[in-house]
Amino acid sequence: MAAAAEPGPRAWLGGGSPRTSSPASSPDLDSRGRARQGPRSGPGSGPERAGARTPGPAASGHTFRKVTLTKPTYCHLCSDFIWGLAGFLCDVCNFMSHEKCLKLVKTPCTSVAPSLVRVPVAHCFGPRGVYKRKFCAVCRKSLEAPALRCEVCELHLHPDCVPFACSDCRQCHQDGHRDHDTHYHHWREGNLPSGARCEVCRRTCGSSDVLAGLRCEWCGVQVHAVCSAALAPECSFGRLRTMVLPPACVRLLSRNFSKMHCFRISESAVPEPGEGDPAADGSAHACPGREVPPQESRPDKQTLRIFDGSDAVHRGHFRVISVPRQAGSQEVLEAALRAYYITEDPGDFELQALPTALRAGDPAARGQAQSGGALEEEGSRGPGPPESVPVAEARIIRALPRTQDVLKVYPAWLKVGVAYVSIRLTADSTARTVVLEALPLLGRQAEGPESFQLVEVLMGSRQGERVAGSPCPKQPVPCALGREGGRLQAWVPCSADSHAPHPVVQRTVLADEELLLHRLRDIRQTSLRQMSQTRFYLAESRPVAPRVSLFVGGLPPGLCLREYSSLLDEAVATKAGLVSVSHVYASQGAAVLDVACFTEAERLYMLVKDTAVHSQPLTALVLPDVLHTKLPPDCCPLLVFVNPKSGGLRGRDLLCSFRKLLNPHQVFELTNGGPLPGLHVFSQVPHFRVLVCGGDGTVGWVLSALEETRHRLACREPPVAILPLGTGNDLGRVLRWGAGYSGEDLFSVLVSVDEADTVLVDRWTILLDAHEANGAENSVADLEPPKIVQMSNYCGIGIDAELSLDFHQAREEEPSKFTSRFHNKGVYVRVGLQKMSHSRSLHREIQLQVEQREVELPSIEGLIFINIPSWGSGADLWGPDSDSRFEKPRMDDGLLEVVGVTGVMHMGQVQGGLRSGIRIAQGAYFRVTLLKATPVQVDGEPWIQAPGHMIISAVGPKLLSPPDLGTVSLSVTQRWLHCVAGPKEARQPGHHLEESMWCPEAPGGAGSRDQKGPELSSGAQEATTAESTWEPALITEDTWHFASRL
Repeated sequence: MAAAAEPGPRAWLGGGSPRTSSPASSPDLDSRGRARQGPRSGPGSGPERAGARTPGPAASGHTFRKVTLTKPTYCHLCSDFIWGLAGFLCDVCNFMSHEKCLKLVKTPCTSVAPSLVRVPVAHCFGPRGVYKRKFCAVCRKSLEAPALRCEVCELHLHPDCVPFACSDCRQCHQDGHRDHDTHYHHWREGNLPSGARCEVCRRTCGSSDVLAGLRCEWCGVQVHAVCSAALAPECSFGRLRTMVLPPACVRLLSRNFSKMHCFRISESAVPEPGEGDPAADGSAHACPGREVPPQESRPDKQTLRIFDGSDAVHRGHFRVISVPRQAGSQEVLEAALRAYYITEDPGDFELQALPTALRAGDPAARGQAQSGGALEEEGSRGPGPPESVPVAEARIIRALPRTQDVLKVYPAWLKVGVAYVSIRLTADSTARTVVLEALPLLGRQAEGPESFQLVEVLMGSRQGERVAGSPCPKQPVPCALGREGGRLQAWVPCSADSHAPHPVVQRTVLADEELLLHRLRDIRQTSLRQMSQTRFYLAESRPVAPRVSLFVGGLPPGLCLREYSSLLDEAVATKAGLVSVSHVYASQGAAVLDVACFTEAERLYMLVKDTAVHSQPLTALVLPDVLHTKLPPDCCPLLVFVNPKSGGLRGRDLLCSFRKLLNPHQVFELTNGGPLPGLHVFSQVPHFRVLVCGGDGTVGWVLSALEETRHRLACREPPVAILPLGTGNDLGRVLRWGAGYSGEDLFSVLVSVDEADTVLVDRWTILLDAHEANGAENSVADLEPPKIVQMSNYCGIGIDAELSLDFHQAREEEPSKFTSRFHNKGVYVRVGLQKMSHSRSLHREIQLQVEQREVELPSIEGLIFINIPSWGSGADLWGPDSDSRFEKPRMDDGLLEVVGVTGVMHMGQVQGGLRSGIRIAQGAYFRVTLLKATPVQVDGEPWIQAPGHMIISAVGPKLLSPPDLGTVSLSVTQRWLHCVAGPKEARQPGHHLEESMWCPEAPGGAGSRDQKGPELSSGAQEATTAESTWEPALITEDTWHFASRL
């Protein structure tokens, strides 16, 4: 037995591969009891082959050989050009090096990388895409065809290299397995910008020619692989440290849920990694040890299909190699082992021929029903049926029987001085005997073995099966393999409809009497690839208290907790004692469930997603818990909302980029549950900020949700910043975030948000109260109930809203065509030309009261209430000229400006800066009477409003504004009004209650303001901001704090 020293707290590639004194350098024994040098018993380890290899560093596991270069080649360590005709190439992972750089290589080979991961975390791959000048992290070759990218980290892979990638994604939360509070660098190799400079030596470390250089995926520091030793191992999260939600402050028991579920990533159009794609190119990428079958047969070559175990045969997954026809059996075996990145001693393996039925392409023998298709090269599909392609000869790699073996046992806790210990296994070795031998080596000899258990961890699990943990007492899971945290575990086959097609890290607790030599033999028989990604942990036998938070949206609004509980019990049969409703958001029709059973949580999650209540489909999300008491004092995390439908469908890329720059648990997709899940997760965070990525309508959506949940938030007024993705983006313009996002570096955007100043912007509430008109001609059969909407920018009635409505309907019919702002504006122009001759005499169809005073309207076609000095993509509708009748407009003065337009021609002239609108009034309280059904739009969201009343009154929030080039003096006098209807006893002197709305007697009227809740009162508050720099500003509530660029 032996122990390998823990390489300090430093994390190497993938967040934990060590340097010297690593697990890869621990002495091992071969199957015959002989001592081996260098990496042996671990996956992908093996001896250098005589006469052809040059020994590489023991810790990195490479098998280098000298090769003759026939084309320009670069070193993968220093990224410099290799002069001359000779270089050193690793036979397994294609790592190329200068001879002078060999002794400096610390990047682990693909064959040993899975054994060097500190904390195994599964990746989640998005849909295939074309990534120019990127390289595969497994075979180190260029990604020339559609490839896969992890949605959380910068891992890029060929589709057929996915099964060989180690589970080394970022650890973004605590899940009860090797949790720790100290955070270390998480290094990812290569794919850096070509101009990236090393943090240590300041030389260029990026390359567009090879996979070279390292980047920490948390703090973003970029270094040479050699220079990384000069950096402190602890990661401080870099420039964005105050905005990042630390992983140690997030807890999510994610057992039974894939990473796609945990991070709320949409699974539509996401193919299964490593599986064929009918729409994909039929060619395959040539990886080490295997070649693409030639289009024309060569007389001197033979093509073989290689399977790595019974599971590969059952699924029809194989690798293709091409070897000389005169090659001996040993040479063919070595090529087959390299195809699966296995560098163990070839003497421990043999090649066996497959049954005749499989060679002939018998679908039944191949298990076609389980694999979902015919035999094919893994990661690709041919253009035609398999029967039309000549079937190559097939072989399967089998491990020879071993009388003894070596097992690496890792501690399940991080505060220990070794990375793992090596235990010699014999035919009588059981899980209990291994625990007894490992405890003294790990410094826990004083503790009894009954307090520990041996846990098998599969770091790259199959997509077609999972571990079902914590079965419910009334639904025992058959075929149990063991226990996890005192609960049964079982392998359960899953259909494509019952789970996400993404790998999870599987853990199985071994029974005390389990014979480990037999278990290792069975794993190797099943899959040599699976053996290379299996690890054994010594863990404490402490019971796990399951607790999963499930957000359920789409429920009928306005119910109480008991009614929601009954409704969910009827819809999805929740189990009493295991499921409870912890939070209810009645106004938004949502509830949060606390589930005390992992299996029940998974069942509810999958069932809710396929359930509809009152013809409304439900939404289910797995939510983490933010440990707000552990947040650093200077931490003010950023809550990011992204509307993927905004910005010409650019939101998808923004979601992926924000997940990589921040913690994925602080990034939420608005089309998947809306803003409420994010606000619930952050409800106990004492200080946080919000970034809304979308158009003006999206910003209004988030602000409305903030107002409704404000009384539940520990941070009552979170500042809000804007990344404008819409067509007009008027609010983003006035807050100096720009006319629209056009691909700028998101890191710079986040820095601007962090440096933003807070400014105040009025926010207004509109009460819509429809009633039957006097004339039978305009009567409405089904009257709409009164409703309340909020406004930040402007409210249009008439021709302005009619154009917005036509545009909205055109976008709803063909959303795929609205992918650019230029096209969107072109549609607006076309719709406007069609309405050029339209006339409805709006002044005869509406009546206006301002501050209880009737206002006579001129002959107009559109009436617009404006709160900000930008309308219709930046036009100044009020105009710059001074007018003694009105105060100078400001977006924080508690007043709205009322402007009229005479038609489409007038609107076009305003857009061109040739005219201004017709100034009608200015005030803080408005009442509009609609005599006919009329188009209305609020912040770009249009609809047809039935005849009735519209009452507009102030409500107020605060926004963020980015920095400017100079210093300005902002004298901000903020007045706002909570205008949600309140009970009569809440009335304050000096206010009139009319149509369930509070309104001041006069502009700027005094009053009191209470916290928004069941009882609301109105009032005004003045706040003066002293001199401030040209900084971005955020939005908070109550005359929102907005982040803006001045």
